[in-house]
Amino acid sequence: MRTFNIFFRTIRTLSFKKILRLLSLVLPHPLFSLLSFHATVQAFSIAQKRFPDSASNNGVGNAFRHALWCCFIMMYCCKVSSPQKALNFCKRITDMHEELFPNEPLETKMDLHNNKIGMDYFVELLPGIHRQFFEKGFFIDALLKKTENAKILKSLDDNFEGDLVYLR
Repeated sequence: MRTFNIFFRTIRTLSFKKILRLLSLVLPHPLFSLLSFHATVQAFSIAQKRFPDSASNNGVGNAFRHALWCCFIMMYCCKVSSPQKALNFCKRITDMHEELFPNEPLETKMDLHNNKIGMDYFVELLPGIHRQFFEKGFFIDALLKKTENAKILKSLDDNFEGDLVYLR
């Protein structure tokens, strides 16, 4: 129940124009949208347990959460559709999240970068595992290892290809 309260309070903060923009993505893809919502709740819950102090701010827990979120969206959507369609939807929904709920430019760069890390990691695993057999555990342990080498993003010009990034 708490999750739905958070969801509806968040939606209420959006302007009518932003709600229409969101609907233009979710209505044509209702199953992907529901699976993405489930992925969001799962990723947030796991990140909060693993990183209670930094999952909701710009710390390493936030980097983990964004990458895990994308892995989960890809995993759930791949179970009902092709990996390419899942990747396209994942990119669109996570990019739209950054547009609908804007941050400072450095925070946006961090979030988009970590989203890409999650999508890239899923795609990297795809050839070795049939998409129907992916499980949450495949991503949690690997992304926790990536947090050990996460880099601090200090400038919009920084480029940490393949590494999670966070802000101080």
